[in-house]
Amino acid sequence: MKVILMGPPGSGKGTQASKLASAISVDSISSGDLFRSNLSNNTDLGIQAKKFMDKGEYVPDDITINMVISWIEDPAHDKGFILDGFPRTLAQAEALENKMIHKGGIDRVIFFNVEESILVERLSGRLICTECQKPYHKLFLPPLMLKSCPDCEGSLYQRDDDKEDVVVNRLKVYLSETEPVIEYYRNQGILREIDGALSIDDVSKSMENAIR
Repeated sequence: MKVILMGPPGSGKGTQASKLASAISVDSISSGDLFRSNLSNNTDLGIQAKKFMDKGEYVPDDITINMVISWIEDPAHDKGFILDGFPRTLAQAEALENKMIHKGGIDRVIFFNVEESILVERLSGRLICTECQKPYHKLFLPPLMLKSCPDCEGSLYQRDDDKEDVVVNRLKVYLSETEPVIEYYRNQGILREIDGALSIDDVSKSMENAIR
């Protein structure tokens, strides 16, 4: 199986990618993982990407695509794979399809559909410990612990990109970029939507049913 997981930030696709990979005995990868791997291993693609990142510029699609294809073409992934959050733009989707023609294309695309209010609650509630960097969530911390880490007593803070107004903007940007991609795969008949607001176990069951 060759599967793509799509969904906005906070939809839970990252959590589910590893669960599905284990269930169908393939590897999963996210574009973030690929960037970190190429940068840390100082590959040619990593060096190219770093030039743009150091200038605060967007890494061109062709570099990202080549990272993905290089990973896919590793013999270790001949029996299938899961791409977590890639492609994100229509240009990436079309480039991926052109590269995948000789491998039979993508079998299934699963979109995690979650209401914006739930996504905002999930993302804007995150707190990080200044000392141990452990993440917490306002919904699951007793009121008296909202200012300090239960483990090391370090102070908790909210990252700028987790503040509600920033989160709302991130979601708008995501949807504007990915709506054409969703339609692209829907028109191919390989897109399946699942309710990402369900419990982790229920989402896993929905996801496994969606690839059958």
